[in-house]
Amino acid sequence: MDPSVQKHFTVVDYVIFALLLVASMAIGLYYALSGGRQRTTQEFLLADRSMSCLPISLSLIASFQSAVAIVGVPAEVFVHGTQYWFIGCAYILGLLIPAHVFIPVLYRLRLSSAYQYLELRFSKTVRICGTLTFIFQMVRVNVDFMDYVFGTQTVLHVTVLFLSVTGFELWGTVLATGLVCTLYTTIGGLKAVIWTDVFQTVVMFAGQLAVIVVGVQQTGGVSEVWNKVWEGNRISGLNLNPDPTERHTFWTLGVGGVFLMLSLYGVNQAQVQRYLSARTEKEAVRSCYMVFPSLQLALALGCVMGLVMFARYCGEDHSGKLGNSSGDAMVIYFVMDMLQGLPGLPGLFIACLFSGALSTISSAFNSLATVTMEDLIKPHCPPMTEARATMVSKALALSYGLLCLAMAFLSHLMADSVLQVALKILGMVGGPILGVFCLGMFFPWSNSIGAVAGLAAGLVVAFWVGIGSIVTRTSSVSSCESLSITNTLATSGLKRFYSLSYMWYSGFSCITVIVIGLIISFLTGPMKEEDVAPGTVFPLLGKLLWFVPERVRKRLCCVTPLGHTVRNTTKGNPFYKSQKYRHRPLTIPYRST
Repeated sequence: MDPSVQKHFTVVDYVIFALLLVASMAIGLYYALSGGRQRTTQEFLLADRSMSCLPISLSLIASFQSAVAIVGVPAEVFVHGTQYWFIGCAYILGLLIPAHVFIPVLYRLRLSSAYQYLELRFSKTVRICGTLTFIFQMVRVNVDFMDYVFGTQTVLHVTVLFLSVTGFELWGTVLATGLVCTLYTTIGGLKAVIWTDVFQTVVMFAGQLAVIVVGVQQTGGVSEVWNKVWEGNRISGLNLNPDPTERHTFWTLGVGGVFLMLSLYGVNQAQVQRYLSARTEKEAVRSCYMVFPSLQLALALGCVMGLVMFARYCGEDHSGKLGNSSGDAMVIYFVMDMLQGLPGLPGLFIACLFSGALSTISSAFNSLATVTMEDLIKPHCPPMTEARATMVSKALALSYGLLCLAMAFLSHLMADSVLQVALKILGMVGGPILGVFCLGMFFPWSNSIGAVAGLAAGLVVAFWVGIGSIVTRTSSVSSCESLSITNTLATSGLKRFYSLSYMWYSGFSCITVIVIGLIISFLTGPMKEEDVAPGTVFPLLGKLLWFVPERVRKRLCCVTPLGHTVRNTTKGNPFYKSQKYRHRPLTIPYRST
């Protein structure tokens, strides 16, 4: 590769990139001016519960794969090999459990926010704690995504390279793209978010596929790529080492990844909101099933792109041009190197990268507006008209967009890869949230005190491990000739605890919440089955312990099938005390469609 070759955008590239922003804005305008014109909170926040499974499934993919899959996965495979591909095994349980456990419970309750469930099951305090935790998680993650894609989160050399290629001004790009995203989310509501996600998902797949096809051709064909990655030890075998401090093994990815998937596709408001927007429960379940092949395709494209990138640059040192040997930096360099001289394709990939950012960020803005409106404003403010509530929801979406833009200016450098940064944050905060939902759905005797204590303990432990790993981290740089496929830190004592693989953060914190929550619930007086709001418990333990006498099962778990009526008028129920729910019928009818 001749370093003197200049790589710049052509007119066609600029047009393709501009079309991405124009099309996204046009979709937002269309849904702002059509249908009910976003005049009700049901339409703005839940798309009038009218969506079919196909657009929902594509939107579910776009919400969290996005920039992480496009840049992070190829960088991971380029540096460490294909071990990460085994996370695809986690997709099986990570989508089956939401489809058959979380969706039936949440959809039949006809909620607007996932965190309304926590009040139905526990108390208003638990709902507020869960909501605030989610807000922190989504604001933090999306600031990182914005910062990475637009140039400040990753190392400065990527910014310089990106800007030299495109000719864009850094913060002009941030403002233009961020404002477009904020505006179409604010005026078009969830329908606009879902359909722009569909469009952007197609762009993402097209951009990655173009890079792979051209890269394989310029590297010498499929056989040449295979020979180089095989000789370079980038094809990883099945690593069954049970050591939880080893960064990537089958267990950390295939089992630890299940908890991460559940925290995203089971209880995260951005995804739950899409399930709740479905026409029927069956449509919501189908959308979850349809996500599986698409996620596998996205994972495969990212991994293959990383292998092609390795085959192209094995034996070459680009640290002088890029500032260091960061895999994330190499992805951008690889794309521009492969696609130079092919008008339109560099623009397609940059549009692909920005599509990932737009889909993730717009999903966050809409879900943040929903939980703030439904969980923090409505329960604590005087009743407001539908028109006023809709205006407040739009103002919230706009405010969160501007907040994330402002915070992107102030964020700090982190030394991890973009993939690891994103999954760490999602695991550290998403795991405890998952734990609270599991505590409520699977353990009927858990009470609100146990839920709050468990959530607090889970967050403390998760941030203790996460921050400790940053403080004690020893950085290492792998070269093409000297590769360490798995990274296990030779530590002992507390440092070994900090060496826990980031893929276990969700599972570790989730289990902490459940264990502490159950202990505190027993110590403070467990709830009785008749005091639990109907439809809020999934009878998992009753199914697993079918061989235990019913008398024992009744003492341990809810044996009432989901959707049946439970007589519940006791004043001991915290919701009987709530004026909002006191006169609300507690029978949750079975809804199969």
